Amino acid sequence: MSRLLTLAAAAALIAISLPAFAQNASIQVEKPYARATPGGATTGAVYMTLDNKSNAEDRLTGASSDVASTLQIHEMKVVNGTMEMREVAGGLAIPAGGSVVLKPGGYHVMLIGLKKPLKAGDSFPLTLQFQKAGKVSITVPVQAMGGSNDNMPGMGHHMDMK
Repeated sequence: MSRLLTLAAAAALIAISLPAFAQNASIQVEKPYARATPGGATTGAVYMTLDNKSNAEDRLTGASSDVASTLQIHEMKVVNGTMEMREVAGGLAIPAGGSVVLKPGGYHVMLIGLKKPLKAGDSFPLTLQFQKAGKVSITVPVQAMGGSNDNMPGMGHHMDMK
């Protein structure tokens, strides 16, 4: 009888935890990374690919980490020949069954008020907040500056932070 109660309790716990696990499993984070920053830098960025495995759109609405005082979802784009960077209002849409690439020169998680420089070879925890999937925690490796992923467009252009 006690074995039957133990199995029933275990089944109940699994049933309760499945919806939370299924929600987080709907968003998969691939290849997260940040670039090393020079000493004295106060900002950095995190890049990755977000895959939405569900049949409903979701939104990346925020992020948190102890490496910086503020984290924001940003977009860089050229407007009238000027490179602009601004926070994405309302969060970043991740289409149902689709993906969004956060990369240099495009969408990224902006780290504002770095508490110390990001050093190549280090890593740090980052929690992403999604409208439907909830919180997804990842580890972000820090890569060396100037690698092949640095394809920032608009070099030589004026960049406005808006």
